[in-house]
Amino acid sequence: MAERKQKGRIIFHIDMNCFYASVEQAHDPTLKGKAVAIAGNPKERRGILVTCSYEARAKGVYTTMAVWEAKRKCPELILLPPNFERYRIASKAMFDILRTYTELVEPVSIDEGYIDVTDLVQGKEAIELAETMQQRILSELDLPSSIGIAPNKFLAKTASDMKKPMGITILRKRELPKTIWALPVIDMHGVGESTAKKLNELKINTIGDLAQSPEGFLKSNLGKNGVRLKDRANGNDNREVDPNAIYDTKSVGNSTTLPVDLVEWDELRNTIDGLCEKVAKRLSAKNLAGHTVSIQIRDADWHNSSRSKTTANAIFNKSDILETAESLAKKHWHGEPVRLLGVTMSNVIDRKETAEQLSIFNFEQHAKEEPIIQVVAQLQQKFGKAIISKGMNDKKKPTYESQTSFSKDFLDDHHKE
Repeated sequence: MAERKQKGRIIFHIDMNCFYASVEQAHDPTLKGKAVAIAGNPKERRGILVTCSYEARAKGVYTTMAVWEAKRKCPELILLPPNFERYRIASKAMFDILRTYTELVEPVSIDEGYIDVTDLVQGKEAIELAETMQQRILSELDLPSSIGIAPNKFLAKTASDMKKPMGITILRKRELPKTIWALPVIDMHGVGESTAKKLNELKINTIGDLAQSPEGFLKSNLGKNGVRLKDRANGNDNREVDPNAIYDTKSVGNSTTLPVDLVEWDELRNTIDGLCEKVAKRLSAKNLAGHTVSIQIRDADWHNSSRSKTTANAIFNKSDILETAESLAKKHWHGEPVRLLGVTMSNVIDRKETAEQLSIFNFEQHAKEEPIIQVVAQLQQKFGKAIISKGMNDKKKPTYESQTSFSKDFLDDHHKE
């Protein structure tokens, strides 16, 4: 480990360019050179673009733009529905190529990941290796990519965004004052709209402002996250490239942009019901349960709000998720037109780890189960503990219940048997 630090780490961040659109163009070469966009529901006027090709972007079209607006800006735009299986296959093939160089590959989402090449190359060899990887992905899969090269993950991620498509960029800590410090904080990887707004209220408008802000000031206003962001702005990031990080599911969620703004409670409740069903199916597919249910509401004026509730016991049944999500919506929705709804289960754990807490509300259920428990104990004593157990203990099912989870369910493809 000491040798690696002395040598200096070399981290690549591989970012596939316009991945979904590029996969479609590779699948159907007649789409190449044309304005192509993927939309969750291309036929819906209020559908949102998931991604679009560079040809479409040249016409003013961008990701998250409404379908109707995209068609107005680019009448020749070719709209396609997402093909999840096709994207998963392409993603797996891309990561398989990266793993021919080293096992130190950490997928982050379906179209991006980190690779630690510290022990493979030195100096200028890093650029040559990046070019080789990039050309292999292009020649073997017909997919363009950009690669950032840096001494840590944050800088590598920042570098890969600097030159697209088919860019290779090196970024060093000493170059930050002239490369990114003048940029607004919202452009910094890891800073979302909410955090950017808080920083702006603190008169921290640029990445340079953040880098030079007193640590105590940031901690008192933003907590530990403020200190972490200051470190990132100065190019400090000690995170390792961890191939096993992909197995740590932190949340399972589902959201939908509605074709028509909802203003009636029954319509809202029915939509929440459908979302909870999808979340429950995804939890079941992964053998997970969670403690925190959150709802996201975006109104017709694009104002976002989210509310959450944490339960004492981990839950996974649709009825339990729905009960909590519905109570949150009733409490925090005040009749404004809704254009997007989301339900998320976070603080998730494997169901094998769940242990329900006895309380005055559920002790009767445990009492009813007592005869069953005695039978299970007798069977285990006679045939071994593995013969039967209470609760879910089977392998995680390789199913993909939620077709709106573009960048999460693919991670199951990376599990090794």
